[in-house]
Amino acid sequence: MAQRCYGARMLWVALVLGVAVLIALLRGGSLSRFAQIDLRLWWLLIVGAVVQGIANLLPADKEWSQEVAVTLILISFGFLMIVVLANHREVGMWIAGLGILMNFIVIGANAGMPVLPQAAVIAGADSTDLALDAKHVVLDSDSRLVFLADVIPVPFLRQVLSMGDVLLAVGLGLFLEDHLRRPLRLFRHAGSSKPGSAAPG
Repeated sequence: MAQRCYGARMLWVALVLGVAVLIALLRGGSLSRFAQIDLRLWWLLIVGAVVQGIANLLPADKEWSQEVAVTLILISFGFLMIVVLANHREVGMWIAGLGILMNFIVIGANAGMPVLPQAAVIAGADSTDLALDAKHVVLDSDSRLVFLADVIPVPFLRQVLSMGDVLLAVGLGLFLEDHLRRPLRLFRHAGSSKPGSAAPG
């Protein structure tokens, strides 16, 4: 099951963003406003995704892999937090940032994201699905901050999410919904002359 964690989390985020788009359209928004979304340092999202992708490719059966994978995940969260801070005035960004911070804290405290086996079973996994990848650990009596761990079963995705995953997706959804309902701008950058003024002769 954990081998599908990254893909399922992306599916969860995509699902929430899809709902956000639908809500925006029902509230008078337009898909044409996608082109006007201005996210500062957006390219760091790509860097963070690449770093997380590398972490997910690391083998789980090597002694060094968990430490490297967890380090890469924490670094990727750092990139995401920079984007959040650069866009902190945008709707939903502080919620997304809180979700990232919650995941960062619990992963750092446990040297991996703890996964609750009972929640995995409720989500539709069987015992053979619980072989964890390099950045996940089984939640047990030694786990810290368990309320931030992967303890929320989502059966229709066959996945267990953390509260941080939920807040991250909701924050991004609010950001997207807000931008799709903003008035269209005729120009990307406003001119320096006053409206109705004539060009200097």
